[in-house]
Amino acid sequence: MAKSRPWHRRNTRKILSTAIVTATLGFGLGAAEWANADAPVAPALSIPTNTAAQQNLVNLPDFTPIIQRYGPAVVNISSTSTKVVHGQMPGNPFPPNSPFYQFFHQFMAPQGQGAPQHEKVESLGSGFIISPNGYIVTAGHVVRGASHIVVTLTNHHAYPAKLVGLSVRYDTALLKIDAGDLPAVPIGNSSQLQVGQWLLAVGAPFGFYNTVTQGVVSAVDRPLPDDEYIPFIQSDVPINPGNSGGPLFNMAGQVVGINDQIYTNSGGYMGLSFSIPINTAMRVVRDLKEHKAIQFGWLGVQVQDVTPQMAQALHMKEPVGALVSSVMPHSPAAEAGLKPGDVIVTYDNKPIYNVGQLPPMVGDTLPGTHAQIGILRNGHAETLTTTVSAMPENLKTSNSATPSGDIPRLHIQVQSLTPRAMKEMDIHRGVLILAVAPGPAATAGIRPGMVIEQIAQQPVDTPAQLQKIVAKLPADEPVPVLVRQGKASIYVVITLPKGK
Repeated sequence: MAKSRPWHRRNTRKILSTAIVTATLGFGLGAAEWANADAPVAPALSIPTNTAAQQNLVNLPDFTPIIQRYGPAVVNISSTSTKVVHGQMPGNPFPPNSPFYQFFHQFMAPQGQGAPQHEKVESLGSGFIISPNGYIVTAGHVVRGASHIVVTLTNHHAYPAKLVGLSVRYDTALLKIDAGDLPAVPIGNSSQLQVGQWLLAVGAPFGFYNTVTQGVVSAVDRPLPDDEYIPFIQSDVPINPGNSGGPLFNMAGQVVGINDQIYTNSGGYMGLSFSIPINTAMRVVRDLKEHKAIQFGWLGVQVQDVTPQMAQALHMKEPVGALVSSVMPHSPAAEAGLKPGDVIVTYDNKPIYNVGQLPPMVGDTLPGTHAQIGILRNGHAETLTTTVSAMPENLKTSNSATPSGDIPRLHIQVQSLTPRAMKEMDIHRGVLILAVAPGPAATAGIRPGMVIEQIAQQPVDTPAQLQKIVAKLPADEPVPVLVRQGKASIYVVITLPKGK
C-alpha cells in the first residue's frame, strides 16, 4: 500500500495541472464569447459493458467445487502438552566486593541451576474427517504427547477429541470426537499419482484457518532420512507450520496424502513439501481403528548406499541399489540366501536406485507376503525369493505404535550410531538420542544429540539392548547413566517413577 500512494499523488498533480491550463486559456473571453466559442468537443467516453457471463481467455484449474464440497470436512486441531524446562536462577546482583554480596549470596543458587519447571505448550495443526461419526485423521506429530486435544470444525463448533491411536513410524494419528452426521472426505489412491498432476492443500498455516494452496506433484516415492518407512509425495504446494495433518486433494476431490513436513532453512515454505501417501496412512488407520497391532514388513538386513567407488569395487556398471552390510541370523533375508556384499537392485519387481527406497517398500509389505529380490552378487544378477515376516518384538517397543528406537520408560527416542559418528565422537559404543519428551530423562538433563554409552553401569550398543536394560531397572532408585555430548562424557542420574 505504501508503494501505491506516490503513484496516486503523481497522477493527481497531472490532472490538476491540466485544469489550470484550461482555465488560463479562457480567461480573456467574455462570458458570452466563451459560451459561443467553437470549443473542441471531447468524444463521449464509451465503456464496453457485458451483462452476459464472462468467458475466460485462458482455462486454468478451478478449485472452488472441491472446496465447496469437501472444505467443511477439514478441521483445525489444537493440542496442549507439558514439557520440562530448567529455570534460570538470577545471579547475585552485587559485585563480590560489595557488603551486600555475602548477604544475598546465601539465598542464591548457582546461575543456570534452577529447579525443573513444567511448562504448557500449545500447538496447532490440521486434520480431516473420514467418517460421519467423528473419526479424524491427522499427522502423528500434531498430537503426540498431547494431554488435551480440541477439534474445531469450519462451522466453529469445537469438540474435545480422544486419541484412538498413533504411529510414530508412519507419523499418522487417528482421533475421535463425539459428534454425528459430519461431512467426510473421499479417500483416493495415492499409487495412481503422477508427476505433474495438480494438487490442493487445505489447512491452517501459522493459524490462518481454512487456507487453500495449490501446486503439482514434483516426485513420488521420495525417501527422507528421518522417516525411512514413508514413501513421501513431494510437491510444490505451499505448506507451512499449522498445515501439518491437513489433506492433500487431487482434482477429483479425493484425499491422496497427509501434509507432513517441508524442507526449509528459514522455518517457512521454500518450494519443497512432503506428504504421507494416503495408501500408507490408511493402512495404519485401519489397524488403529480396530485396535490391532501395527505390523511392519521385515527382512532382517542392514543396508547402505552404493558409492561410485563401491560400485567400481563390486564390478558394477553404475552406483545403484542398496548394499547389504549385515544379515540377521534366522531372518527372512538369511533364509532367502542374502549375504553381506549383495546389492539389492529390485524388490517385488520394483527397481531400487538408492538405499532410501528399500525400507518403505519392505515396511509396507504385509507379513507373510512372498517377495522376489533381485540382487547383484560379484557382478552377476540373481533373483531370490523370500517370505516377508513381521518385525520381531525385541526390535520394537512394547507399544506397537512406536518405532523400534523408542524407550517408553525414559520417554526418549534413540537410534544406533553409524561408524562415521563413532569415529567423529571417538567412541566405540552407544546410541544417539533423537528426541526427548517430558519424563525422567528430561528431568536429568538429557537432551537430543547426546549419546548414551552406559546405563546402570552396563554398556549400551543398540536401542534394543537399551530397552532391555531399562525394562529391568527398579523404580524410585537413582540410576547412573553415562552420556556423551561432543567429545566429553559425563554421568547423570535418572530416577524412574513407579507405574511406568
